[in-house]
Amino acid sequence: MNEKHNKINRRNFLKSMGAAGLVPACAGVTDAFSAEPNKPPAPKKAEEPQFPQVPKRKLGKTNVEVSCLALGTMFDLVANQIVLNKCVQWGVTYWDTAAGYSGGKSEQGIGKFLEKNPQVREQLFIVTKASGAKTMDEVEQRLQTSLKRMNTSYIDLFYGVHILSDPAQMTEELRQWAESAKKRKLIRFFGFSTHSNMAECLLAAAKQPWIDGILTRYSFRNLQDAKMQDAVEACHKAGIGLTAMKTQGKQIETAEDKKLTDHFLQQGLTEGQAKIKVVLEDKRFSSAAVRMQNVALLTTDVAAVLDKAKLSQADRRVLAEYARQTCSGYCAGCAAICDKALPDMPYVSEIMRYLMYCNSYGERDMARELFATIPQRVRSKLLSTDYSAAEAQCPQGLAIAELVAEAVNKLA
Repeated sequence: MNEKHNKINRRNFLKSMGAAGLVPACAGVTDAFSAEPNKPPAPKKAEEPQFPQVPKRKLGKTNVEVSCLALGTMFDLVANQIVLNKCVQWGVTYWDTAAGYSGGKSEQGIGKFLEKNPQVREQLFIVTKASGAKTMDEVEQRLQTSLKRMNTSYIDLFYGVHILSDPAQMTEELRQWAESAKKRKLIRFFGFSTHSNMAECLLAAAKQPWIDGILTRYSFRNLQDAKMQDAVEACHKAGIGLTAMKTQGKQIETAEDKKLTDHFLQQGLTEGQAKIKVVLEDKRFSSAAVRMQNVALLTTDVAAVLDKAKLSQADRRVLAEYARQTCSGYCAGCAAICDKALPDMPYVSEIMRYLMYCNSYGERDMARELFATIPQRVRSKLLSTDYSAAEAQCPQGLAIAELVAEAVNKLA
């Protein structure tokens, strides 16, 4: 198929997806995609889905299949039940939440949905995290709270450490707790999420047979990172199910954004769709968890994973060049470098992440809540600390002092 023909088909495909997303639930796939609108739809088998279904992939050694697009639920689901309904229609049945998301309203929203639709539970793969837990008692408390909130007797994959940044956090005590939770049939699988020092954490996890799944930050920006690639390969060979998050690799907007957007619009894609596709073209990842807080975003992202056309080498070069041009506005999460350079200020990576939530995701209230968890003794020194040592070693060349000052101004 030539390039021009492929672009035309892709545009038509995406337009069809948009139309399909607007049809009522009682309409079938034939209605949405029919080339002959006046022709009555063919009889439909009862077991056939009414909508195209997102493809599934095996989650590592678990042998469980999950949708390759996961719903990231860092928003209020109590007031946003329509997104959950649409997810079920499209086959987006991997739902990623956490005890701390939206002050608990993320899990409560799933519970509200399952209270009304208990028959759907077996179709879902629900993941949650022990937000903020520091002891095994707190991990147990988070699990029990999550089970109650979500009206379910078990969690499919439980991340006992939310935001693991040091391999030493994978303790023997944690392993024993995970085995106990499995024996009690409260969880099926166990793992952790990681936002910083990802390569080190993944490499260490590959040596731990009790880690079933990992949610890691991974985007087009990581494709040229040799250490991260080695870590992903190690986990893949160990049979650990990998889920990518933060696939958009967002940063403070620059002039390069328009260039990237224009390139992919010519291919019939949004830049966001391209970023999801490049991650999922890495078959070592079982799924990509994307925050889709409205039906428009959900429909756009479903279209991206249903589109079978692959990104070209030219597309990949554009993403790689964009990553290089914009690296100074994006924290790579290599917290160990900042922590070593600033032993009295071990929160730089977290502050960069909170600022990202505010600037790139528009989650200012959540960013403020997270910022407030930094000890007051640390916050009082943020503007007086000398960050030059960390700036000199930062692989991204971040203006750390300026970004910390911005965070204080916006989030304190």
